[in-house]
Amino acid sequence: MLNYKAIEIFTSEEARYLKKPVSDAVMQYIKELKIAARCIVTRGVAGCYENGELTTTRLEILSFNLPIRIYVIIPAGETDRVLKGLNEIVTDGIVALHDLSVISHRTRNSFFPRQLLVRDVMTHNPKFITADTSLGDAARLLVSSVFTGLPVVDDKKRPVGVVTQGDLVQKGGLPLRLGLLQESDRVSRESLLDQLDSRCVSEVMTAPPVMIAEDKPLSVAVELMVDKGIKRLPVVDGGKCLSGMLSRLDIFRTVMRESPDWNSFKAQKIEVKQLKQVKDILRRDTHTVFPETTLDEVIHIIDRNDIQRVVVVDDQGKLLGLISDRDLLRFFKPDQENAWHLLAKIKHPFKPDACGTGDLQKCLNNTHAESVMTTTLITVHEEMLIEDAIRLMVDKGLKRLPVIDSEGRFKGMISRDSLLRAGF
Repeated sequence: MLNYKAIEIFTSEEARYLKKPVSDAVMQYIKELKIAARCIVTRGVAGCYENGELTTTRLEILSFNLPIRIYVIIPAGETDRVLKGLNEIVTDGIVALHDLSVISHRTRNSFFPRQLLVRDVMTHNPKFITADTSLGDAARLLVSSVFTGLPVVDDKKRPVGVVTQGDLVQKGGLPLRLGLLQESDRVSRESLLDQLDSRCVSEVMTAPPVMIAEDKPLSVAVELMVDKGIKRLPVVDGGKCLSGMLSRLDIFRTVMRESPDWNSFKAQKIEVKQLKQVKDILRRDTHTVFPETTLDEVIHIIDRNDIQRVVVVDDQGKLLGLISDRDLLRFFKPDQENAWHLLAKIKHPFKPDACGTGDLQKCLNNTHAESVMTTTLITVHEEMLIEDAIRLMVDKGLKRLPVIDSEGRFKGMISRDSLLRAGF
């Protein structure tokens, strides 16, 4: 048996708390506690009150102020916490408490509440560009922002396309991804972006855009993003005009806000179905190298894979460090131009004086992974719930995380895309 309590509240339709019906206020309060509680609200068909009022739904008598019964079931350990808030909310009514022996408590995980609409979650008043905006200006706007895509609108603010980092690199001639441009010095960055000013957004944008109406359920939008493999959606109002943008980050923030502490549920012996762990979704094809691997080989590996990272492990498979193209840029910062050439999607010839050695290839062959890798890492264990992994990635502003086992051995990587797919 599980030790639970039942709280009964007898109130009325007219009872208010902060101008809201008491029943609505109680439901919102219980929801925001994020505990293993269930709440049921029922309305009576007839009743009487302490002040002598009678109420009924009979047709020959005008009905008013019908009775409301609110029934809340909670684990016994949460009683004091719950009652403290209810005593303030229930401004008119009776609050009763009963012992309740529960045989079992079963529930299921939900990525986010089904009642949420796109407009509840989207980023309002997003930045946008037009089809005749120069590629240079579009890239400048993205470099200075936390997002990597922009909606393109017409003169009536209706979306006609989307420009992403991928469009700029693959079709616009941008040689480096935006994160690397942010790491570069201002003069070099502007010199590179100036070369894009002669072309317009209309030449590279993805059109027509995949859009979503703001009054659609959030679940429909997430399904669309997963099916289409896209990171963001322009959101339109009833007039088909841009009213917001919905990104994976918006969805993850919603999960953080709405998700209860599932670990505490399990500790209370509550059976939760559909809980997923990091080990269920990790990507196991991440390339690994040893500390003595040459930088030349590391760069070739990064250039050939979409993760843009190489993991450094010892001969026991334990995680030692991580190398990204950003680490390479920092390593070569005294000779940033050659670093750009190393990392660029469009290859260029090198200067002969890279690394100050007079021979770039010699430098690459003589430098080892351990000299470049980042060793201060944020990692997750394979047993972690995906909701906890989402919280960590959002809090730290990360797009990928290495996964380790209890012995510190590297198991794979997780990404925002894998978290979204698994959660949904």
